[in-house]
Parts: sequence; C-alpha cells; structure tokens
Amino acid sequence: MKYNELMSQVLTISCKLKVSPSQAAKLDATMDAFVQALNWVNQNTPEKVVNAVKLQSLCYYEIRARFGLSSNLAQQVCRRVAGSRKVAKQKKRPVKEFKSGFVTYDARIFSFRQKDWTVSLTTVEGRERFELAIGNYQRGMLAGSNPKSATLVQRKDGSYYIQICVEKKPPKQQDTDKVIGVDLGRTDIAHTSEGDHWNGQQLSRVRERYSRLRAVLQRKASKGTRSSRRRCRELLQRLSGKERRFQAWVNHRISKAIVSRAKATNSAIALEDLTGIRERVNQQPRSKTERRRANSWAFYQLRQFLEYKALRAGVALILVPPAYTSQTCHRCLHIHPDPAQSYRSGKSFKCGHCGWEGDADLNGANVIALLGAVVNQPRGSGLFCSLVEQNRLRATESPLRTA
Repeated sequence: MKYNELMSQVLTISCKLKVSPSQAAKLDATMDAFVQALNWVNQNTPEKVVNAVKLQSLCYYEIRARFGLSSNLAQQVCRRVAGSRKVAKQKKRPVKEFKSGFVTYDARIFSFRQKDWTVSLTTVEGRERFELAIGNYQRGMLAGSNPKSATLVQRKDGSYYIQICVEKKPPKQQDTDKVIGVDLGRTDIAHTSEGDHWNGQQLSRVRERYSRLRAVLQRKASKGTRSSRRRCRELLQRLSGKERRFQAWVNHRISKAIVSRAKATNSAIALEDLTGIRERVNQQPRSKTERRRANSWAFYQLRQFLEYKALRAGVALILVPPAYTSQTCHRCLHIHPDPAQSYRSGKSFKCGHCGWEGDADLNGANVIALLGAVVNQPRGSGLFCSLVEQNRLRATESPLRTA
C-alpha cells in the first residue's frame, strides 16, 4: 500500500493562553459544566446510541437547562459522547467516565485572529478573547491558516492551552527509485537498510525498571492504610504517564531521524504492515513476562509518527506484507527449504544458498526495501530466487524440441 500524496494533513498546534483571573474563573466554570454534561448524557441515555444526532434529539434541551451551556457547546457534548462510544464499541468496553479539564470547540464557537495572535472562545458567561503566548514555531504553523476546530485543556500546573487543528496541504511526493527499508523489532527498535539502528537494550532496561516499580506499587496499593493505598494509586498513575512520555520521546527521535534521512537522499520509506500482529502473536503460548516484554513498546505509535512526518516532508511511505521478510536472504532471495528451519538465528543471519552472513535485522530491512521498491515503481515482480533465474536462462538457451 502506498499513501496518497494528494491527501490533506491535519496538524494540532498547542498554544498557551494568557488568562486573567476573571477569565480563568469563566474557563473553569465552562470546563466543569462541560464534563458534568458529558457524564450526565453518558449515564442517562442508552449505551447503544452512538449517533450524535440521535443523542442530540434525546437530551439537547435538558443539557442546556441543567448545565447552562450554549447551543453549540451542548451539541459538542453530544458529539463527544457519541465519538467516545464508537471507539469504546470497537474495543468492546463501555465508556465509564469523562475526566474534567477540557472543552471541544468548532468554528461556530471558536475563532483565530492572526493580526493580534488571539483566539475567541465561547464560555458559560459569553464570548472571551485570549492572547496566545506562543513562539516562532507556532506562529509559522498558524500563519495564513483558517482553523475550524480546537480543544481547550487545563494542565496539572493550572495553565490553559488551546490545541488548534490546522489543515495543511502536504508537499508533492517526488518520484524516486530509492527506498529505505525499516525493520521494527525488540532487540533493535528500528533498523534501516542503510545500516542505521536504534538499540533496544537501554530501552529494555528502562522498561524493566518501570515494570518492577509497578509491581511494588500494585502490591502496596492492595494493602495498608487508606491513605497509603491512595498514594500508591497516585504514584501508579504518575508512573504510567512518565513511561508513556518516555516512549513518545524515543519514537519521535527515531521517526524524525528516518524521515530526515529519506528526505536528504530523496528516498521513499518502506515499513512492514503489522496490523493485528499483536493479537496473532498473543495467541501463541508464552510466559507472562515474555508477553509483557513483547507488548510493552508502542510500535503502532512509531508507525503513526513516521506516517505524519513523512507526509509533512513529502516523503512517500510504503507498507509491505511482512510474510517471510525475516527469513528471506536479501542477496539471493532464497528461503530455507525446510519450513521448520530458518537461516536466521537471533541477531545473526547466514544464508545456506549464497553464503551471505550478517545482521538479521539489516537483512530484514533490505528485504523490506526490495519489496517497497516493487510497490513504489511497479515493473513486474522483480523478485525471484537466483535458482529460478538460472532455470529461466537455461530454458531460453535450449533449442525447441519438435516431435
């Protein structure tokens, strides 16, 4: 699959608001009313209703009367509940509770003005205008844009941010024959066909430390005094956020380096399409520790980062089928004839046909690059074992036999 170079891209720009004490009180009242309305709608309407228009017909007037929200904010409540229920339905779990600290806006209740770098937001006490405390990066992203939606959030330190959604047209992708293959794994988080790799040993040590801390806190959270149990639960929540931010930071670094390299060399990027791989692998019998280690890294997040950074940079991103990419020799395209065996052993790969020997992840990345090149510039299969090619040449050189 090759991503459409003509598709538009929606970027979220996080901007800090300069808020006076009187404005802060209005924002707090709006966020409190919004989350109360969300939870009330979720608790007092049938769970199977996932259509925003249907929810609006059931409780629109009640939302306005109970919580003092404007017409458009009441509609935003119905849309948010409907959207959350759709996601929860796919994951086969109910929507339990909405947490406070946010409000969603559309173009009717939110506007951005570039001449003085301000935004206007609807609150429970009317319209308010806020100055943006932003730098050159945010100004460059917002310049000339006409955003249609945004989300107001309050962070733990009490500051207010507006997350503005900006739709931009990405640059046209250039045609190229060069493809950089990227092999994702546990030993090396990512390994490219050019030899760049990001070792996962240090990351594994960090994840093991987080795992041990979670185990200790979970044991303490199940016993002891009420205050100690509450404190352990708070620490578990903080630990979860810290690990999540660490994973995002590493994935941002890796994805930025790969896309920058592809941009500099005018190359496309090829990845394995690992959709559903976790569910399939988890069906195999494994220990609890091995299951945790295999599932703990956010590879899907890394793929998402690569997707949006590549689209923004004008770099083509290609998804290829993962079958046999780790078992095929990239030099002669030969696979071990015995299905129960493989030329790969851990991090080592030694082809029994052509004799190539080297890093298994580098070999896999090169195979992915070969598959990506076929998708990127279709010219027939282009991939066949050298034995097949030899037989083909012999067949063309031998004279035709006649009866």
